[in-house]
Amino acid sequence: MLTGTYTAIVTPFTRAGALDEPALKRLIEGQIKGGVDGIVPVGTTGESPTLDTDEHIRVIELAVQYSRRKLKVIAGTGANATAEAIQLTKRAEMAGVDASLQVAPYYNRPTQEGLFQHFRAIARSTRLPILLYSIPGRCGVEIGIETCRRLSVGSRNIVGIKEAGGNADRVSQLRAACGSKFIILSGDDSLTLPFMSVGAEGVISVASNVAPRAVADMVKAFAGGDAVKARKLHARFYPLFKDLFIESNPAPVKAALAMMGRMEETVRLPLVPLAASSREVLRATLKAVGLLR
Repeated sequence: MLTGTYTAIVTPFTRAGALDEPALKRLIEGQIKGGVDGIVPVGTTGESPTLDTDEHIRVIELAVQYSRRKLKVIAGTGANATAEAIQLTKRAEMAGVDASLQVAPYYNRPTQEGLFQHFRAIARSTRLPILLYSIPGRCGVEIGIETCRRLSVGSRNIVGIKEAGGNADRVSQLRAACGSKFIILSGDDSLTLPFMSVGAEGVISVASNVAPRAVADMVKAFAGGDAVKARKLHARFYPLFKDLFIESNPAPVKAALAMMGRMEETVRLPLVPLAASSREVLRATLKAVGLLR
């Protein structure tokens, strides 16, 4: 089951802008120690739009290698061209991942029928379990409830969704339309507990890059019936959940990891490093939640 806490792992770069493979290994080892259930390489937080195809696959291969079967690996292999998404997904399957995350096609804004046919074609090309990824704020299109239902009924390996539309009503609607076996994961750290309270079963988290133990404990506590502990963790780390989006993701989380000595802060254009004013806000928050001295 693809439930629990999955870290949308960043893609570390050297100062010169190349893949920083040793830093990626350290980050993944930290995730293993932090008790998360898995990682999601080359998603939004992994800067997938700025990686070429060989880099994209290399990060996936390294994620599988460094996880050492101690973490599940859900590879981001979506694209706004169906043929490209199929190619990436097939190569990820060959690399040994556990599942694929398929973002809604962006920029070309397909109809719901176009979305249905896109995801169905990908599902037919692979044996991997597939999580849909609805994030209308970035893609300009939402994967509709009825489209999710059609896909869950018609494609056995479309098993769930990362829901990043910011609306808890969608969780209730998805649960009613797609049934109890359809996995729903929050795509927003600040909404993980609200979403879980109405039927979600975990999170694909940005914050767990820097606080894996806290996020994993929060999700496990709520899932295990300890709502008091979960709410305490949510309240403590809520400022971090928000400030990691003080500017466009993943610039803030890379800045946080750099402040913690985990990696270089490098992002690829058109993203730029965090502004000085935002950096000071984030630094203060990291200190307040106990992640920096």
